Amino acid sequence: MTANRRTWWHTGLGVVFTALMLFPVYWMINVSFTRDQDMRKSPPDWFPVNGTLEGYRAVLEQQGPYLATSLVVGLGTVALTLVISAPAAFSLARLRPRGGGVLSFLLLVAQMIPGVIMAMGFYAIYLSTGVLNTVPGLILADSTLAVPFAVLIFTTFMSGIPEELLQAARVDGAGALRTFWSIVLPVSRNAVITVSLFAFLWAWSDFVFASTLDQGGDHQPITLGIYHYIGNNNQQWNAIMATAVIASIPATVLLVLAQRYVAAGVTAGAVKD
Repeated sequence: MTANRRTWWHTGLGVVFTALMLFPVYWMINVSFTRDQDMRKSPPDWFPVNGTLEGYRAVLEQQGPYLATSLVVGLGTVALTLVISAPAAFSLARLRPRGGGVLSFLLLVAQMIPGVIMAMGFYAIYLSTGVLNTVPGLILADSTLAVPFAVLIFTTFMSGIPEELLQAARVDGAGALRTFWSIVLPVSRNAVITVSLFAFLWAWSDFVFASTLDQGGDHQPITLGIYHYIGNNNQQWNAIMATAVIASIPATVLLVLAQRYVAAGVTAGAVKD
């Protein structure tokens, strides 16, 4: 009886905390269906009684190019992050070059640098090289946030690959590059999915780099598309929230589909025999 009461108490507390965390998401959806004249009602409507689809019509008419740009930037960031981080992690985990420990420490330090400071540095470099207000410039900037994290995840995962597997590849005549491409990379599927997901989400939700490096460009991401709705005399809250709902769908779908692989990739190497 006592155990059942304790279980119900824990379940109830978990439900309350979950509801508190998800309430902003619900309110975002609620406001996305709310009419402009009902925005300032007091008390507000807890449900979109007189709902409207004007916000979603605005998204379909105006936000398509921004969503497409965010998709290109996200996929480009994933590709660049994997190309750089996977070989670097293989070198640190299995080839063990000199200075590998120092490099791993520098990767940790790199994740502590505020994004706004990096954005200012990129702005000066991009301005002199002509890369400002371009999609490749955004991809490169977003990759600087993802690569250090990706190298650490890959290094931890690849360190746990059995040495016998790599020795068998070497006995068959495979060099380091062939071993990495044919053995290590396929085995590291969970880590690849984890890194790809986080890199895409960082690029998809980035605002600091976008507002600093691409505010005057022809191709801007969805975060700037939402920001353009906000002005001194024009605050289209239903359109803003509708855009946020649409922009949240890809991230939500990816998290649901990849959660099993993410859990395995993040915890890989946490326990060693």
